[in-house]
Amino acid sequence: MTSIYLAGFDVFRKDAIEYGKRLQALCADYGFTGLYPLDQAAPEGLSGPDTARWIYEANIALLHRADVVMANLDDFRGPGEPDSGTAFEVGYAIALGKPVWGYASESSTLRERVTASIDADGDAIDARGYVVEDFGLPKNLMLACSVRLVQGTAEDCLTAMAAAKASAR
Repeated sequence: MTSIYLAGFDVFRKDAIEYGKRLQALCADYGFTGLYPLDQAAPEGLSGPDTARWIYEANIALLHRADVVMANLDDFRGPGEPDSGTAFEVGYAIALGKPVWGYASESSTLRERVTASIDADGDAIDARGYVVEDFGLPKNLMLACSVRLVQGTAEDCLTAMAAAKASAR
């Protein structure tokens, strides 16, 4: 059975463990095995930095073990921006040569979602003074061009993944 690393900021939900179990059950409904980062707990008594290191190493091991990555790329702590840890995991998986699927509820472009003003050169400038890229993509080009992006939910993404797997046979 194909194993899927379930990347995303869902690990920060108050009900993260229960939510992860629901994601894994959904994966099973589509014939996949879901690998959720919170399946394992860090040993008790570690300092904050040691706990962080343990989590990092456990997640890297799961990424290596997975056949595919499915990433929640919805906006996290700002418009147009997914969780930075998830973006790292996507890049890491791509570097390993693993297929990565992502999902996001918003299909509008990054430029449409990021508040910006237009400067004298006609460039869209965000509140911090940086140009907002405008390639007509819903995410930063490094994510949009490396991931098979599905508009919708985790289930929508799993539906597309299952269809792609079936057509590849």
